[in-house]
Amino acid sequence: MVKEGYYFGLPPLFFGGITLALHWWITAAVLIAIAAFCFSFFRDPDRAIPPDTEAVVSPADGRVVVITDEENAGRPGTRISIFLAIWNVHVNRTPLTGTITQVKYLPGKFLAAWNPKASTQNEQNIFTLATPGGEIEFKQIAGLIARRVVSWKKTGEAVIRGERIGLVRFGSRVDIWLPKDAEISVKVGDSVHGGSSVLARWAVQSSNFTSDVALAEAGRSA
Repeated sequence: MVKEGYYFGLPPLFFGGITLALHWWITAAVLIAIAAFCFSFFRDPDRAIPPDTEAVVSPADGRVVVITDEENAGRPGTRISIFLAIWNVHVNRTPLTGTITQVKYLPGKFLAAWNPKASTQNEQNIFTLATPGGEIEFKQIAGLIARRVVSWKKTGEAVIRGERIGLVRFGSRVDIWLPKDAEISVKVGDSVHGGSSVLARWAVQSSNFTSDVALAEAGRSA
């Protein structure tokens, strides 16, 4: 469980214990249920990261809701959008090994995460990741219920594929943009798990991977 689980879960658990001692059964039950939900929501399970250096892993748990052709800074590519329901793990992970060249926060609206306009109009963190095969981009996007996007990484930090990079509180959406030569492995409706599900394979990653990076990735824990 990430530390936010304690911030959100311990207060209702504490007051639930007090109301339980006072025999305020209904209030106690509600508070304890809220605490249990918070502890569950902020869970952070380990994941088995695929060893295939061509694999682009999912940055989030959830369901694939959009796969569409989309340009990014004039480059042709594909955007994959993943909807995170309230019961999904909300810790986000980096899709590939590389260096974060930019983390850009954009304030915005709080449209429902499944709304197509959410990708451009909602509050979000945009990560640009320089990888051995070129740059990709992925976003943490706030939703109707999710009102906070949290990044644990800063510009200039090196990351290993599947590494934890932040979370979105409560329901939300995560987008990833990949260049056109990445071979998409999922379809709309698929359920995916952050760090372990393969969204695409990008052959240029494997051909440009250095032995040092490969060794670092193999030795990094999930």
